[in-house]
Amino acid sequence: MIRTAIPLTPAIPLTPAEARRRVAGTDWTALAAELDEHGCAPTAPLLGPEECRELASRYEEPELFRTTVDLARHRFGSGEYRYFTHDLPGPVAALRAALYPRLLPIARDWAARLDRPAPWPDTLDAWLARCHAAGQDRSAQILLSYGPGDWNALHRDVFGDLVFPLQVVIGLDAYGEDYTGGEFLMVEQRPRAQSRGTATPLRQGHGLVFTTRDHPVRTRRGWSAGAVRHGVSTVRTGRRRTLGLVFHDAS
Repeated sequence: MIRTAIPLTPAIPLTPAEARRRVAGTDWTALAAELDEHGCAPTAPLLGPEECRELASRYEEPELFRTTVDLARHRFGSGEYRYFTHDLPGPVAALRAALYPRLLPIARDWAARLDRPAPWPDTLDAWLARCHAAGQDRSAQILLSYGPGDWNALHRDVFGDLVFPLQVVIGLDAYGEDYTGGEFLMVEQRPRAQSRGTATPLRQGHGLVFTTRDHPVRTRRGWSAGAVRHGVSTVRTGRRRTLGLVFHDAS
């Protein structure tokens, strides 16, 4: 498990500087190694319990969101999520900006191993400007809400030709206390092998970094792309809310 040596300070607003301080509490070398092995890896705490509850409560403020998706209506599962507008709440914008430069070296390393282009510039603003110029100009940041019996089908969050290969989900409710079930699911198609599944409980306030669509897998012939989809297992009791941070915008 990846731990932090930097305590959270809930009395300090989650400014960009504070977000960078918290993100720095993760052992990013260890996280990159775990991502290589499993396709997902937890961060150190990014939000305190009160911050999680405050952010989860924003789900009831429809003016913050550009659209609401009913999973059952689209046959994606059961439950609901909302896409923020570009006017993101401060903690969401601060964490996204702080995480991008930590994820960027991993993304570039994966691209090199898979002999792919690495089109991502050094700053998130520059990358998003490229997305917008290509017609991907809608916010893809998500607040998700699941109740008893809800679930999310396996899928990928690919919204256009420009894709950042990593994303982050942050648990806003306490697993085993506020809800049961609802584990984060990943299914990886291994080259010339059966698929491999992983189920991960989300710890409140911690992030889980995971691959958007595939990640490098070593084979006898070198590196191959292991295709990955993610979803959510059925929530048994309670309410499960999460924040999804995506580092490309949608068309």
